[in-house]
Amino acid sequence: MKDMASSCLEDLCFHINAKISDIKRCIQLRDIGEDKSCKPVLHKIQNEVHLVHDLLNKMEIMVKQQEELKDMLKEIQKTAERDQKEAQHLLEHIPPFLPKSTKSCITVPAEEHKTQKKAVETKSAKKPAKETRVIKEVALITTEEFERVPAYMKGRITYDQINAVVQQINKAVQGKYKILCQSLKCMSAPVRNLYHRFIEEETKDTKGVFFIVEADIKEFTELKVDKRFHSILNILRHCQRVRELRGSGLIRYVIC
Repeated sequence: MKDMASSCLEDLCFHINAKISDIKRCIQLRDIGEDKSCKPVLHKIQNEVHLVHDLLNKMEIMVKQQEELKDMLKEIQKTAERDQKEAQHLLEHIPPFLPKSTKSCITVPAEEHKTQKKAVETKSAKKPAKETRVIKEVALITTEEFERVPAYMKGRITYDQINAVVQQINKAVQGKYKILCQSLKCMSAPVRNLYHRFIEEETKDTKGVFFIVEADIKEFTELKVDKRFHSILNILRHCQRVRELRGSGLIRYVIC
């Protein structure tokens, strides 16, 4: 206990002596400041202090810039890692339906359609010309377009389901316009009835465009014309693949 008390007393004395030394040093500095011969030196020291202060400010700005750059690099690294994961996911889950670079077309005799329509009106059929007409198809939906479709519009409909319907729509378009480009003499009675229905469904607004109606979907495909089908048609309209043309109690789906 005696040794402990002695140690504490020595620490207290050391602390008091240090404070006394600090006070003496402050008094000496104050006295030096009043000495005119020391003022030039003090002014020089003051200028140096200002220079050091400015240098420290610049260093602080540079440190902040470096910290901001570091944060930016971290964000870039996170983005790159996220893009790499997405690319790896796409590589591992390549969809069965890939978008085509251009809208594919099927070539069929063109003038034949015009001459056959005229034959119905004049009751006389003419031979088809050698020129061709292209049947426009609906282009498949890309993954980017699918991502941009509003969630309320997609619901639980998947990317593959949409493109499956696109293929069936193209099948109906091909089936319809191949019949329109056939010779009336070569048609069976059921096909001839379809041909006349197709002609009756045309209007002045459908001139030069390709379109189908729900009856064509039922005739040439196995699709169910139900609520989900109409939801997919709504998505296709949003993606500017088809547009509606109404008249005479029919909804015509025009290929864009």
